Amino acid sequence: MKPTWGERIFLKVNYIVLFLAGLSCLLPIVHIASLSMSSGHAILSGDVGLWPVEPTWIAYKNLVNGTPIVNSLKNSIIITVVGTSLNMLFTIFAAYPLSRKHFYAKKFFTLAIVFTMLFSAGLIPNFLLVKSLGLVGNYGAIWIPGLISVYNLLVLRSFFENIPDELEEAARMDGCSEWRLIIQIVLPLSKPVLATLALFYGVNHWNSFFNLLIYINDSNKFNLSVLVQNMVRSQSIIAELAQLNSEDLAKITPESVISAGIMVMILPIIAVYPFLQKYFVNGVMIGAIKG
Repeated sequence: MKPTWGERIFLKVNYIVLFLAGLSCLLPIVHIASLSMSSGHAILSGDVGLWPVEPTWIAYKNLVNGTPIVNSLKNSIIITVVGTSLNMLFTIFAAYPLSRKHFYAKKFFTLAIVFTMLFSAGLIPNFLLVKSLGLVGNYGAIWIPGLISVYNLLVLRSFFENIPDELEEAARMDGCSEWRLIIQIVLPLSKPVLATLALFYGVNHWNSFFNLLIYINDSNKFNLSVLVQNMVRSQSIIAELAQLNSEDLAKITPESVISAGIMVMILPIIAVYPFLQKYFVNGVMIGAIKG
């Protein structure tokens, strides 16, 4: 069926709006990348736009040699990998029983979980709880309070509910245990929604900032987000760079080093996203709409 004249106009307008929205997201990243690879003279003169001027990697070299960015990168990886693994494990363990029709008090537990999504205790009670558990100062304060996202739990539960009952019945007739049913049947069929939720959790942990400032008091445990924020907020790190690499002082600027730090922070997510993008729409739509 050929689209009508009105539908064609509507689609073209949509394409234009989406293209402009995409440019508004892409151009700032391109500009920051150009700043990180341009010479200090070109940056100070305002010649840098969307392409590096007098390309150089000196900002990245000084960033690695003069700041704790390698340690912060390691901390970000630890926080993200361990946190996402715990999130996925506990979300699966909570969503699967809630999706079973024979689970006793299913409605009660679902309402109790949704209640926490609508009402929260607030910042101070949360801090007092984390402190009373002895988690202040370690990454447990980042991982444990947010083990399960209620929204992600509901999406995964909805997906599990729409797996055909015939598969479960056939598996049980063949002597399949509950654990084997989850591992060999349910989880392989749930790859799209699991990949999508892992992306949600991973991006959240990678960009975690406020919780680290509240609960972590050791600068050696800060991640990339906190390090870059400290670089933007103060000039102390730039001063340390100048003392460490005095011969390069004329070739770098605070903007170039900060831009290099921002690129190091966002590049891992940009690199991982294309591999999970094919699951993104499929996983969310199936988990949220069906049923």
